[in-house]
This record gives sequence, C-alpha cells and structure tokens, in this order.
Amino acid sequence: MSASNTPDTALIRGMTQRRLGRRDALRISGLSALGAALAACGVQGKAKPGASAAPDAVEKFWTGKAKTGHIDFANWPLYMDPQKPELKAFTKETGISVNYQEVIQEMGPWFAKVQPQLSAGQSIGFDLMVITNSVQFAQFRDSGFLAPLDHSKLPNFKKNAAASYTKEAFDPGNVYSVPWASGMTGIAYDETKTKRPITKLADLWDPAFKGKVGMFSDTQELANFGLLKAGINPDKSTPGDWQTAADELKKQKDAGIVRKYYDQSYVDALGKGEVWITQAWSGDIFQKNISDGTNFKFIIPEEGGTIWTDNFTIPITAKAPVDAITLIDFFYRTDMAASLAEYINYVCPVPGAQAQIKADAAKKSGDDKQALLDVADSKLVFPSEAEYSKLHYYVSFDSVADQQAFQKTFEPITLG
Repeated sequence: MSASNTPDTALIRGMTQRRLGRRDALRISGLSALGAALAACGVQGKAKPGASAAPDAVEKFWTGKAKTGHIDFANWPLYMDPQKPELKAFTKETGISVNYQEVIQEMGPWFAKVQPQLSAGQSIGFDLMVITNSVQFAQFRDSGFLAPLDHSKLPNFKKNAAASYTKEAFDPGNVYSVPWASGMTGIAYDETKTKRPITKLADLWDPAFKGKVGMFSDTQELANFGLLKAGINPDKSTPGDWQTAADELKKQKDAGIVRKYYDQSYVDALGKGEVWITQAWSGDIFQKNISDGTNFKFIIPEEGGTIWTDNFTIPITAKAPVDAITLIDFFYRTDMAASLAEYINYVCPVPGAQAQIKADAAKKSGDDKQALLDVADSKLVFPSEAEYSKLHYYVSFDSVADQQAFQKTFEPITLG
C-alpha cells in the first residue's frame, strides 16, 4: 500500500503471480470492490438493482438440499497452493471430496460459457465458483443465476469476517457472495530516475516527467485515475464527471507527458527506463524486484487508488450447494484463512488470520519464520484503516447505455 522499499520474499508466492485475464476481468467492470472495509472508512457505494433476494428465496432454495459428499470448485489460476492443503484438510475433516479446477481466466468469457446452461436450468458442472464483482457479477445476480446464501450455514463467516464485510456495495448483506481475496492498483516508480519520492496522482501529470509517464490502456483503470485526480469518487461518478476526468487525461496526453498507454508491458518499460513513473498493479512490481533485483517503489497515492474483490458464489443449478457452502465457511476459519493468506498473499477478509500467521511463524525458524512474519506484517495482506481509506470503488454502471457512454468518453484518449 504505502511505499514498500524492499519486497518481502514471502509475498512473491502469491501476490506477484497475478492471475491471467485479471485486467480483462475488470474491464468496464462496474466494481464496487471491497465495500466492506471502505464502508467502514466512510466511503459508501450504491447498491445495484436486484441486489437483495426475496424474503423467502433462501428458504425456498435450501429446503430439501442435503450433503452429497463431493464438490466441483471453479477458480482462477494461481489462487491456491498447488498442494491444496486447505482442501485436503477439509476432506479429512468432513469426508467431502473436492474437484478443484483453475478454469476461470476472464469474467466475460466465463459468463458467456455458462450462461446457456444456467438459462436452461442445467448444471454448469460446478457447485462453487469465484467471480469478480464486475458487470458480469451483476449479470449473474440479476439473471437469477446465483443461489442466495443461507447465513445460518456460515457461522465462521459471521464470527471471523470483518464486520464491514456485510456492507459491500455490490452485494449488500452478502446475499449472494462472500469475499475470497482482493488486490490493488496504484503507482510504481524508479526513484533513481525521479530523484524524489512519488506520493500523489498529480505526479503523473508533472511536466518534469514529460515523456516518461506510463498510463494504462484499460479504459476502466485509466478513467479511475482521471476521476481521482479530479477529486471525484469513481463509484459516485456521473457522465458529466467522466467528461471532466477525460479532460484531465487529455491535458496530460496533449502535454506530451504520457509516453504510452500500456497493457502489462508497462513492467518491461519501467525496467528498461522508458518510463520512470507509471500506473501499476501491486504484484507486478514485487515480482519485477525479486526476479530482476530492481528496487522499484509501489504506492497508493494520496488522492487514492482502487481495489477489486473476488468472491465465493454458488450457481443456482449447483448439485451440491450444502457441500459448497460448508467449504465456503471452512475458509473463514481463522486457521484456514491464515493458511491461504500465507500462500496467495492477497488482501485477507479475516482479520484474525494475522495473529494466526504470527503464531504459525513462532513454530518456525530462520527464513521460514521471517517469511511468515513478513506476510503477517504486510499492509498488502492486512491493510490498516488508513490504507483502506485511500482505496476506492470502480465506476458502477446501471445500464448498457451507461457503459457505452463511458467507453465513448475514454477510448479516444488511448486510441486517438
């Protein structure tokens, strides 16, 4: 979050191995992102249409459902230790076997793949899936494709999740989802080139770095920073605000400050010195520092950065919803949340996992002990309220027309 001068080796296992298709998953995403923690900091989002289930929907869905002894679980790549220690522990304790598949690469294609079966009331072959709170999350929800969660079956979530996780703007009350993990977007820079610490979004507009600034080609990410630069909360923004942000970004472009609008190739550009300061995804920079021995900094700027969230959900046609919700709650046990965080190092929704990781570290020695302590002490895994207060929701769209207007506003900046 705040500048981390030297990356922790423990963070490299997960945080730096950003999943394939992550940026595409966020494109025109309408993310409300980690509404839980942000709401606790006084940042409020707007609920989406259809966010609440009918009063009797939970009872109607769950009545007559029983344990089957098996779960088919769909997730993103690189989101769990390949040895799957948590799933092995789950099977040992419950007798429920788990077929874990890393089959979700991008949200758009994933929705398109399973939509025909769900529309027909047929199984998609999975009882549990981790999906980003994107436009596709709203499509899943508003199409009636997600099972309403029975919170009586989620005692660990109730006990161990941060209280504010019940206030997520994209799914108030966690009617259809609970968080799996999150990640952040901020600024990376080479201080040997900038000759000073970078602290603000305004630094991306500084003429002192003319031709040495990198911005994202992803219109959603680009727009977020334009809005924040203009002092506008993306989630509360209007079409008029979008034009204001576009004007800010156009000034930056017309002044020759931006070298290029990048996809993930911004990392190589930073490494080659083609850019000195750039929009960045946290894990990329840590990986670059470890693999190449560089010392690039990553910060959440004073004006704010953004955060996205991936979520447990149960498809409405799941064959084993009882087993699936049992597994969801299992991951909210403090020891399991700690085990997962120790490997993937993304933002953890269970605050008590921090103490558990420190307890696990006490049983280790040398580098292994330090690696766990680095995770426990990392603000990238357990951000403080101060860090959360600097993170914002993504732009929310209430209609296809809004999405199209948004694209029309920002695409000329990257394409023109």
